Amino acid sequence: MIIPGVSGGSMAMILGIYDKLITSVSSFMKHKRESFQFLLLVMAGGVLGIFLFSKPLLYLMENHPYPTLYGFMGAVIGGVPLIFGKAQVKKFTWNSLFYVVAGAIIVLAISFLPLDTAKESTQTGMQGILLLILAGFIAAVALILPGISGSYLLLLLGLYNMTMEALSEVYLPYLIPLGVGILLGVILTAKVLEKAMTLFPRPTYLMILGFVLGSLPEVCPGVPKGHEIILCIITFLAGFFAILYLSKKEA
Repeated sequence: MIIPGVSGGSMAMILGIYDKLITSVSSFMKHKRESFQFLLLVMAGGVLGIFLFSKPLLYLMENHPYPTLYGFMGAVIGGVPLIFGKAQVKKFTWNSLFYVVAGAIIVLAISFLPLDTAKESTQTGMQGILLLILAGFIAAVALILPGISGSYLLLLLGLYNMTMEALSEVYLPYLIPLGVGILLGVILTAKVLEKAMTLFPRPTYLMILGFVLGSLPEVCPGVPKGHEIILCIITFLAGFFAILYLSKKEA
């Protein structure tokens, strides 16, 4: 979630906890104790990960962006077999390909949306509060959907730097409406996704696969040069096989 372009939903999917995460949020009242314990562990891990790895990751992004991002690309591709397996596709059909392509197009289209006008409108007044709630809702939808980066959408909205500053300064007039939007987005999106995965598992997982594959151009920094080519190949393979191993253990 720290790096724009890398989806938290994708990582949850390829690590095998996505389904349980969605169910714990959408059906929280039905299984309060189990859902609370699971979500608490995930949130604790998320907070710990941000504090422990934000500085090292940002250092790597600034000083070694190619090997770092190729490692993430390998991790994303390494999770593809798990997602494809959840879709339970027995044989190739044009319908299956349609859902994958549609998911990829949706993610790619987001980068062309003129969203950066929100920055000037979130300064003061009720309009600013409502727009921050809307921005939080949009970021939450991206947080839930694999392949769509919440931090990347905040960047497109022109709010990434403002959000980072507000977090560092604990500026509540900005963070509270943003948090309300995120909470609403997470709950509503999780409920819709849980129903979709229950009623239409194959199309849903195939579109999620499209989301994940469509996010690769966002993460890809370009073609490395010189000695970085070998290093990028190593980090790509390390990310790929690490996630492939973890996903097979989960399966």
